[in-house]
Amino acid sequence: MIPNLPIYISVVFVLTTLATLFLFIRTVRSSGFEATRKKSGLILIGLTAWLILQAALTLNGFYNKNLLSLPPKLMLFGILPAVLVIILLFLIPKGRDFIDSLPIKNITYLNVVRIPVEIVLLWLFISKAVPELMTFEGRNFDILSGISAPVIAYFVFTKKNLSRNILLIWNFICLGFLVNIVINALLSAPFPLQQFAFDQPNIAIINFPFSWLPTFIVPIVLFGHLVSIRQLIKR
Repeated sequence: MIPNLPIYISVVFVLTTLATLFLFIRTVRSSGFEATRKKSGLILIGLTAWLILQAALTLNGFYNKNLLSLPPKLMLFGILPAVLVIILLFLIPKGRDFIDSLPIKNITYLNVVRIPVEIVLLWLFISKAVPELMTFEGRNFDILSGISAPVIAYFVFTKKNLSRNILLIWNFICLGFLVNIVINALLSAPFPLQQFAFDQPNIAIINFPFSWLPTFIVPIVLFGHLVSIRQLIKR
């Protein structure tokens, strides 16, 4: 836990994480394929177990100890497993069937969680837990993805005033925003790879509950963009 951090910051972030979980499970349950909908319970159990595991590791100081280890523990035990699962889903036939059965409309709306995430990052900067470059006052443009997500979804799927090519371009742009902040976040964390923000490093992601950002919220958002891009290109 980060000392002297206002409790409301952690509360808002926990609620944002739970909202991300809810919206993703709702996306699975909204699939037009019964086989996919039946997987929602198992997926909920798996993701909940992952959140509990990451909470336990963080609360026990696992990511805070031996910060000079290579690769950093957070990357090895928090980020890498999530990335490998995403890669596996795209490689195996059943994984691709699952990916292609997810409704893009729900996935697009899911990106609204990026708004409270950016607000929390600003509060963490004020509390000296992350550097300014991780906020929308610095190098982070990710809040634009969250703000534009419901607008894009509404005009593409409800009003049908925008083409799916626009949605594809939007996904590539927002994926770029995501990759940008992930790189800056990791390179400003107190790891041997650190390149930025030595005066105020990114200590939030190695403390509870903010370790859920790189280990859960970011992978979910990343997965959503990759799913949408695959489906849109196929069509």
